[in-house]
Amino acid sequence: MSYRIRKDDFVQVISGDNKGQTGKVLSVKPKDGKVLVEGVNIVKRHNKADARRNVQAGIVEKEAYIHISNVMIVDKKVNKPTRIGVSILADGKKVRVSKKSKEQLD
Repeated sequence: MSYRIRKDDFVQVISGDNKGQTGKVLSVKPKDGKVLVEGVNIVKRHNKADARRNVQAGIVEKEAYIHISNVMIVDKKVNKPTRIGVSILADGKKVRVSKKSKEQLD
C-alpha cells in the first residue's frame, strides 16, 4: 500500500489519546501502516541491565508507533492539517499537493 506521508513530514494527530499533538515523522512502516512521530505517543519501557551491550537498567521513555490513518500532514502555508493529492507535472513526475492551499509539498 502506498502512503502519502513520508519521513521528515510535519504531521498532526487527528484522533486518539494524542489528538492535537504535532511533530516530525521519524520513520514510516508502510507494510504495517504505522508512523513514528517525534514527541507523540510516549511510552515507558523497562530496561534490564546488560553488560555485553552496555545497557543500563532503568525506565526509558520513548516514542511508539501510531497508525498512519490517525495523522494528517500540516500545510505550512495555512498551518492546519490538510489532505494530500497527487499532481503530475509536465515532465511526467508525480508530486504531492496540499488540498487546502494547492501548494506542492515535494
